[in-house]
Amino acid sequence: MTTPNLFLIYVTDVERATKFYSDLFDMEPDMLTPRYVPFTVAPGVLFALWSGRAEVVGQNPPRTSEVGLMIPGTTSAVDSLFAEWTAKGVTVIDEPHDEVFGRTFVVADPDGNLIRVSPID
Repeated sequence: MTTPNLFLIYVTDVERATKFYSDLFDMEPDMLTPRYVPFTVAPGVLFALWSGRAEVVGQNPPRTSEVGLMIPGTTSAVDSLFAEWTAKGVTVIDEPHDEVFGRTFVVADPDGNLIRVSPID
């Protein structure tokens, strides 16, 4: 199998990140360890938090990728999720706006990792 099945997010505080992503995505981790926390997002596919080599990543790395969440529904579904997440106090990077692929916005986790919401392609 050569299809990606592990999406690893580098974080500096795995406990803080676990709380953030558990609350944001309304999901529970498969297990908790001091440096690695996986979440099953589809059969055989993991979204995981990793702090085991945070010193290698550095304090302010450039952000060249995003975690993506594609949601069903219309523009109002994207705007509704934006309102829900901002009520939780997320850091907004890019407010809702229209792009060629539809309505979208970007927020950041406590480590500055980017999370984009958009409609299902």
